[in-house]
Amino acid sequence: MSETKPPKALTSPRTRTLAVCGALVTALFGVAAFVPLPYTLTWPGLTADTLGSYQDRPVLTVTGAPLRTTEGELRMVTISATNPGERTKLWRALQAWFDPHEAVRPTETVYPQGDPAKAEEVTAQQMADSQDSATAAALGYLKLSPAQVKVKVDLGDVGGPSAGQMLALGIVDKLAGDGKGGDLTGGAKIAGTGTIDKDGTVGAVGGVPLKTQAAARDGATVFLLPKDECADAKVNTPGTLRLVPVGTLAEAVSALEALKSGGSVPSC
Repeated sequence: MSETKPPKALTSPRTRTLAVCGALVTALFGVAAFVPLPYTLTWPGLTADTLGSYQDRPVLTVTGAPLRTTEGELRMVTISATNPGERTKLWRALQAWFDPHEAVRPTETVYPQGDPAKAEEVTAQQMADSQDSATAAALGYLKLSPAQVKVKVDLGDVGGPSAGQMLALGIVDKLAGDGKGGDLTGGAKIAGTGTIDKDGTVGAVGGVPLKTQAAARDGATVFLLPKDECADAKVNTPGTLRLVPVGTLAEAVSALEALKSGGSVPSC
């Protein structure tokens, strides 16, 4: 009986070396797919109407001055993220990379504090500071005394500074509207994001492409955002959403008034 020998090409040292290397690379990729990476996944988060309620409690409680009955909505918008201590697997990061409804970011840019408890503490303080700045900016814009008018903000456990602009607009709308007997919103659903300083300056926040998706999902047709984030906002922008960039609280109020009257409105 004759013996069949494998072709030389399959038994050469070079072929065997390539086969071994290929197996090692495959094994390495298999292990890497399950190794935690220092990345955090983010996606469109909740929105809350600053003129209404959140978790069955009013977002804004204003005392010391007459209040208006408002129509329309002024929604603050958030992004959601995996927990500070959670590490993303490679396969999950790749999946999110190709999903327009998710984003992959280095964990240190989302949670620079590292420690989960510290991260919660910091975001809670950022929200508290944002509430104080929003109140000061709104009362300053309306030329009302903070000694007489008091504002309480309740957004549950939502943290971070990015609700500032929409909180300030909510306070202005509840106290004065458009100054002519009408609402700032014109009855529409307006959403937006942006930090705010006590002098009314609106600042950048990050995560805008995901926030526009959350805004559109919850029915908003207009999105107010910091001027510096126009380029980011154009990424995956829902077709139903009009982007309106502003730099100050006064500019935001003017833009809303122009939207109602059909005047010139800034755009990205």
